[in-house]
Amino acid sequence: MDCWHFVGYYFYSDIEDTIMKRLVILGGGESGVGTALLAKAKGYQVFVSDKGEIKKQYKDVLLNNEIEFEDKQHTESKILNADIIMKSPGIPDKVALVKQIRKVGIKVVSEIEFASYYTDATLIGITGSNGKTTTATLIHHLLKQVLDVGLAGNIGDSFAKQILEKNHENYVLEISSFQLDDIIDFKPKIAILTNITPDHLDRYDYKFENYIASKFRIVENQTAEDYFIYDADDEVILDWLKSNSIKSKALPFSLTNVVDEGAYLDNNKIIITIDNNQIIMPTENIALEGKHNIKNAMAASTVAHLLRIRKQTIRESLENFQGVEHRLEHVLKINKVQYINDSKATNVNATYFALESMDAPTVWIVGGVDKGNNYNELFPFINEKVKAIICLGVDNAKLFEAFGNMVDVIIETQYMSEAVKIAYKVSEAGDNVLLSPACASFDLFENYEDRGRQFKNAVRNL
Repeated sequence: MDCWHFVGYYFYSDIEDTIMKRLVILGGGESGVGTALLAKAKGYQVFVSDKGEIKKQYKDVLLNNEIEFEDKQHTESKILNADIIMKSPGIPDKVALVKQIRKVGIKVVSEIEFASYYTDATLIGITGSNGKTTTATLIHHLLKQVLDVGLAGNIGDSFAKQILEKNHENYVLEISSFQLDDIIDFKPKIAILTNITPDHLDRYDYKFENYIASKFRIVENQTAEDYFIYDADDEVILDWLKSNSIKSKALPFSLTNVVDEGAYLDNNKIIITIDNNQIIMPTENIALEGKHNIKNAMAASTVAHLLRIRKQTIRESLENFQGVEHRLEHVLKINKVQYINDSKATNVNATYFALESMDAPTVWIVGGVDKGNNYNELFPFINEKVKAIICLGVDNAKLFEAFGNMVDVIIETQYMSEAVKIAYKVSEAGDNVLLSPACASFDLFENYEDRGRQFKNAVRNL
């Protein structure tokens, strides 16, 4: 892999005219390998470095495309000679190598930033503590009926890879705060902020204001020609907007207040007004359940209205949307007990929405890696809806302390199959069994997808 010879190769990029720039990619996952493929096609000398082991599927892609890489190490001499570095969003700035990179002044970007240099597509960016995936997937579902649109970012195939393989005219991008931390010029035509609640504070010096600032980076490069869609019922968002100005056109959505421009709820109808052009969408047949999903539908419908999608198409799409895997996913009904997979609920706020939407006595499976959770906001739902709690984690002490006196049945286990069998025994006809962990998954599972799939497999094996 050390026999690279590059001479006299010129290319043009939106960054600048250059001679064979060296791009180093930290992280050999989906975003890293996608960036590597795009960068090579655009004339970069590419090197991929991963401190962990690169999965075989990605190694094969790198080998087949003759892209130099290393794993299980970072060779500083091959990294610190980069002209530009794309850093995987999973790598925090506090890592010694990243500190060194920034100290020597090498430009660091995210995949979202790098890929955006190579497309003229209309970009729709969605961020927020919760609801990103559902909202992004719903927007994509609405738009694909009429437009050429890709779905990327923190979901599906990487943004960079899609630009290389099929540069769509529009992109819906689910964007995490980690991805926003490394943008420079990235500018979505339409930015959506679903909500902000404390999450990932270990990456932000345990300062909520730092996390809030990260989320609002989605609008920092927008102009008066762009749009910002946000939840006007979210006090954190409203407080930030009171003390900070944005250049884009604001389109709020609200369940509780009438808005002149944007979307609001009135008698089970969503009213959306943009530039004096109004549409009305009934909510009774929306496929997604729960108040939070009415908000997701508001945000998605506002985007569709902005992009001139017909009212009838919006309505039909809201009615036939099947939802997102691991987000309030109805798995099976066994002996008149509904099993629901909400493994993507990795924080308290997400579980709040899940419990709020329960309309039957619920056996709740909870637990994992606690991220400094405060469970107090869940107490009303525990008293009202939860009949039994199954704690699924390596350390369940905090859960027992919070909920031990609130339910008659609270049991702990470290095995998903056992958790589901316990739920089967303690549930009765008409109940729900809800996996909504409110915690990260890394104590017992590879990720939340692995946790959700193990739950579904255990339910199917009952």
